[in-house]
Formats: sequence, C-alpha cells, structure tokens
Amino acid sequence: MPIATVNPANGETLKTYEAMGAEEIERRLLLAEATFRTYRTLSFVDRGRLLLQAANLLDEDQQDIARVMTTEMGKPIKQARAEAAKCAKAMRWYAEHAEELLADEEPADSDVKDSGASRVRVRYRPLGPVLAVMPWNFPLWQVIRFAAPALMAGNVGLLKHSSNVPQTALYLEDLFHRAGYTEGCFQTLLIGSGAVEEILRDERVKAATLTGSEPAGRAVASVAGDMVKKTVLELGGSDPYVVMPSADIDRAAQVAVTARVQNNGQSCIAAKRFIVHTDVYDVFAERFVEGMKALVVGDPMAEETEVGPLSSEQARADLEELVDDARRSGVDVLCGGHRLRRPELPGWYYPPTVLTGITREMRIHREEAFGPVATLYRAADLDEAVLIANDSPFGLSSNVWTRDEAEVDRFVRDLEAGSVYVNGMTASHPALPFGGVKRSGYGRELSGHGIREFCNITTVWHGA
Repeated sequence: MPIATVNPANGETLKTYEAMGAEEIERRLLLAEATFRTYRTLSFVDRGRLLLQAANLLDEDQQDIARVMTTEMGKPIKQARAEAAKCAKAMRWYAEHAEELLADEEPADSDVKDSGASRVRVRYRPLGPVLAVMPWNFPLWQVIRFAAPALMAGNVGLLKHSSNVPQTALYLEDLFHRAGYTEGCFQTLLIGSGAVEEILRDERVKAATLTGSEPAGRAVASVAGDMVKKTVLELGGSDPYVVMPSADIDRAAQVAVTARVQNNGQSCIAAKRFIVHTDVYDVFAERFVEGMKALVVGDPMAEETEVGPLSSEQARADLEELVDDARRSGVDVLCGGHRLRRPELPGWYYPPTVLTGITREMRIHREEAFGPVATLYRAADLDEAVLIANDSPFGLSSNVWTRDEAEVDRFVRDLEAGSVYVNGMTASHPALPFGGVKRSGYGRELSGHGIREFCNITTVWHGA
C-alpha cells in the first residue's frame, strides 16, 4: 500500500511519500534510545508542562488539522474538530493526573512485617521506546491516547501510522517538537507494514501497542511474543446494542442511529448489532430505520453532512461483500443496501443500511461491518438477548437500554465485553479504562490502567 493522501470523497491522490529507508530508521532508533535516557529523568512537572503546551498548540491548530483528517480519511468535518478537541482534553488530563496515578505505593506494615523489611514500596518506572502501530479511523485520537500516558510515564514513542494518513502522522511529530519535546521523544516512521517486524524485533524497542484489525494484531503479538515484549492490542468490535421493554424507545432509537454511523460507521466501538426485545421490536425498528434514512450523506467538508465516504475503495468493497453475502442468504434490507450512485458524490460512499433476518450462517453475523450498516435482531427475552450479544468472536464494548435495575445487574454480569454502557452510547474518555476481551484484544488504554501498561512495576525492599 503506497504512503499517500488519497481523498476518499473523490478518489484524488493529493500527496505521496517515500518510505523511510534502513539508514533513516536506524538513525531514529538510535535517537529514541538516547533520548529516553535523559527524558526519563524529567520530573512529572516538567513532562506535564510539555504536554500542556502540546495541548494548547493542538487547540490553536484545530481547524487546520481537522481539514487534514477529513481530507485523508473522510470523517465529517464537525467530527474531525471534535476529535482534535478530545485529544487536547486527554493531554491535559494526563498532564494533571500522571504523578498521582504513578505515585509510589506502600503496603501496610502488617502485610509485609514478615518480609524482614523496614520499608517496602512499589514504584512505576518507564520501559523505554514504545512502538505504536495505529489505524486511520481516528488518526489523532488513537495516537494521543497512547502518546499522552506513555510520555507522561517517561517513555518515548515511535509511531507507525496507517499509510493513508501520512499528513496527520507527520503533523503529530511536528506538534510535539513545537511544544518543546526533544526530537527523539516522539517520532513518526513513514514505513509500510512490512517494515514493522524488524523494528519490533530490535532490542531498543521495549514494547508495542496496536489498534487495528485482528490479522494485524495477531502479527504484532506473534513477533512481540517471540521477543518477549509487552503489547497492548485494541482490535475489532461488533458491539451489541440491547433494547428492553422498559427503555425510553424514542431515545434509544435516536441514539442508536448516532451509535451506528459515528465516523461514517468506521469505529471499533460503534454499535453494530441491535438486539431488541420482541415486545418493542416493531416500534424500535420503525424509528431506527426512519432515523437512518434521514441522515445527510454528502461532502465531508460540508457542515451539514452526517455521513461521509468510506476511507477507501477497498473498504467499500469489503462492506459490499458482507451485505451481498447476507442478501444471497435471504436477509431483509430495510433501507440502503446498495452503493450510492450520485454524480455529485464520486467517492467511496455507502448509504446507511439496516438489515434484519440475520442468521448465524451469514458472514455479517460473525464479522465486523466497518461502515454504516446495522444488523437488527429480535430477542424473546433477556436470556436470548444475552445469548445473541455474546454470540460473537469480539468483546469490545456493549450498550444496554433498560430502566430495570435487576436487568442491568444481569447484563453487567453476563455480557462478554470490556465495558457496558447503560442507557447511553459507548464513548472513550481519558479517565475510564478502554479495551476488550476475546478477539477484541487485551490490555487497557486510558485511565490509570492505561498509563501503567508500559511501566516496569518495581518492588523496592529496604532492610532493617
């Protein structure tokens, strides 16, 4: 895959870049290793000052970088601006809370009195250069949610971004440099996926984090496992959105539309499988389909646009294959289901689509639909809703709509997911741990859990 900016709204190639050669990669690895030795000694106050300056610069750049993101991967411009603002918020949160999150811990004297120590403490120390392999769908946010905690912990970052968002990747390196970080603290590697393994095997790289597809996660985890290196993986998701009879159906249907088509439907934590109790199925389906039909599909640079193009021609083809497979197996198409053919929209558009009559034999039941396509299921009761929700290889997040606290307790206990959002839409927040189970990956990003993932948790024992 070439390293290039290709506008998905019209297919035009705007910029291409040469991949870095072995000599430049070696220079950057040497620089990362050398920089870590000094950067790790900075106080939390000094690290926080740098990160706050980066957040301030990002706020100033918000409009410009939003247009870059929209140009490179097609998200509606309003959502691009919101992504930039969210990144600045997360940077400030970690700048303010990192010292507290990584403070030394001291066990109670009664717990360690038989260890022979006069004092015992646990200290969190940075690991070193961390390689981040990041996707295109949230090209700023995915990087910042790794970079902000990693830098505040005293690590340095090496970014291998998706090849279709090179301008965003280069912007991130420049942002940290302008904020006052020394060159080796955060570096963008303009490389193809084929170069990742050799870098990950390099002894100077101490850990890796990947957000992306399941095959990419397997590849990185395999290499890291062979090298005995720590990894955090956030992979695919096919999140269930369960609606029970006690729910506010109007609100549930309204939020369901946003939950499915956020970021043009290209989000791991977007709700994708809508599981509705039979008592309210018909009314929910009617209102959900009405909402999907009413969405404004158009130029992602236009303020009124709610759904823009998919990121690439291949992404649209993959989505079409899933829908066509389901159609051949007898699925009912309640809206959408065919690519848009509008001369004013020459890019890689696909309409908001709702499918029902899903069976377990259909690919779309087992695979992630990465685009504005929703699958609608009817459940006879809570038990069946849980069975359908868990009948997936993924377990990233989940959404439950009910006013019955006993039902909430059951769903929280039984749903196989990294989070359960009750009467609301899944969203990531800097103070909340984020990650999944099953084939959605392992480890956690964000919150205190995220900042500790790439730390050496060190026991310090003092003799009498």
